[in-house]
Amino acid sequence: MADTKREIERKYEGPPAGGDAPLPDLTDVPGVSGVIDKGVAELDATYYDTADQRLATASLTLRRRTGGDDAGWHLKLPVSEGVRDEIRAPLSDTVPEDLTALVRSRIREAELVPVVRLLSARDIRHLVDASGTLLAEVSVDRVRAERLSGGAGSAEWTEIEVELADDGDPAFLDKVEKKLRKAGIKRSASASKLAKALEDTAPRKPEKAEKPEKAGKPEKAGKPEKAGKAGTTDKAGKAGKADKAGTTDKVADASKATMTAAKPEPPDSPPHTAGAHILTYVRDQRDAIVELDPAVRRDVPDSVHRMRVATRRLRSTFRSYGKILDRTVTDPIGVELKWLAAELGVDRDQEVLTEHLTAALDDLPSDLVTGPVQARLSTWSGARRSGSRQRLIAVLDGKRYLDLLTTLDTLVAGPPLQEAASKKPEKVIAKAVRKDFKKVADLVGEALELPPGSERDLAMHDARKKAKRTRYAAEAATPALGEPAADLVKSMKSLQTLLGDHQDSVMVRGSLRELATEAHEEGENAFTYGVLYGRAEQRAAAVEAALPGEWEAIEGQGAV
Repeated sequence: MADTKREIERKYEGPPAGGDAPLPDLTDVPGVSGVIDKGVAELDATYYDTADQRLATASLTLRRRTGGDDAGWHLKLPVSEGVRDEIRAPLSDTVPEDLTALVRSRIREAELVPVVRLLSARDIRHLVDASGTLLAEVSVDRVRAERLSGGAGSAEWTEIEVELADDGDPAFLDKVEKKLRKAGIKRSASASKLAKALEDTAPRKPEKAEKPEKAGKPEKAGKPEKAGKAGTTDKAGKAGKADKAGTTDKVADASKATMTAAKPEPPDSPPHTAGAHILTYVRDQRDAIVELDPAVRRDVPDSVHRMRVATRRLRSTFRSYGKILDRTVTDPIGVELKWLAAELGVDRDQEVLTEHLTAALDDLPSDLVTGPVQARLSTWSGARRSGSRQRLIAVLDGKRYLDLLTTLDTLVAGPPLQEAASKKPEKVIAKAVRKDFKKVADLVGEALELPPGSERDLAMHDARKKAKRTRYAAEAATPALGEPAADLVKSMKSLQTLLGDHQDSVMVRGSLRELATEAHEEGENAFTYGVLYGRAEQRAAAVEAALPGEWEAIEGQGAV
């Protein structure tokens, strides 16, 4: 079973391999009372990746290491600069399935192979305070890297690593760094040993041979060369259209998508067209889904919700901006995104329901609680969540989900742009947002005209979904339209929250009916469930009473 350790560290450049020990006297660092020499550990690590280095591209590292006090398999996931979560598993001959699953969204069906071997002599020192408590571990690593695939190069270097002790104050690393800087030691240019090893052992590109200087011949060949260029342009134009159509076909049929996982695109210049703005937003949501996959598998708090939001944002964008991205291509992808959001929602909806029911029960005076209500609620929630977790992991391991990720890569690489995509964003994007806003207005108006009851509940739920879509459309529009779009995001979020409270009440009441039935069948007193039901009903009535005033303020503000 894999376990997790939060790793906070900084790396610094050391002298060339074989040079003098580079560390200054660290007893002068504020808070340090002693520096304990822990000796030298011989470490042997083999790093694994796909042949096209998808993990390294995403700043992930997967290794099998022997030596030291933490021998085993280590997967490092970036959290922020200098902070990573290290997932550990026991030594084995093959990559543990638990770790393979955590990189599945990156590697898809590709094989993990050894890419680099690092042999390190690690000279370790512990910085401790007056009570002997560990503050940080400082090591001087003399490293030899050997390329195992994609070349046969080797490299050697020395680096200094300062790792904060568990539960330590990150500000302490600043104090150590100040001392190192005074000694002339600077931060490493490489984010990790693997990154440096891949760079230093990469096959050298052959130098281009210099062209012979024969002035006469190029001049004579000038006209034919010019004519050749013209012919090439015509062919390239036709080929470009055919290639675009081929990509569209791949995107429209996810089951036939065979493209390898796309590497993150380099930062582009600021977008100037409607298409460029929307594609930036689409790419961000695609990246969010892929990046959140390991967190969802690890059951990190709020990760399911965030992944579901990214999925919904992407689907909403396809629907809102059909004048920019061809919906004959994006609609089938939208169907798959709706499926994924629903699968993620099984777990998320159960979380929300449990939170609401628990909070409502905690608010009740003790004399209104009869029978084992808390125990039944815990059993009911646990059984549902256990089943939904297993189902969700199966979804993330399934072909349908992986095909969807590949299809999104294909779309980002070859977007099905419409004619309007090349126009200025101020008109095209603003028009799409206004269209969505009008749909919200129509649905809210319809809900307000209905009497309280199931029909109004459904109408308010539809208005909530449309408000959410309009909010996402405005989010995508904000970089292009500025403050008006940002204001619309806020107003739609406020409306979404209000209508969401109403929908939560509808769901809570349904769950309370289910719990009350179960309790009654077991011979328990169902009084408390009735009290909670009545309170949930009152909350829904309060939302319905507040909606006209809330909407009047929003409608007065208008769209972008």
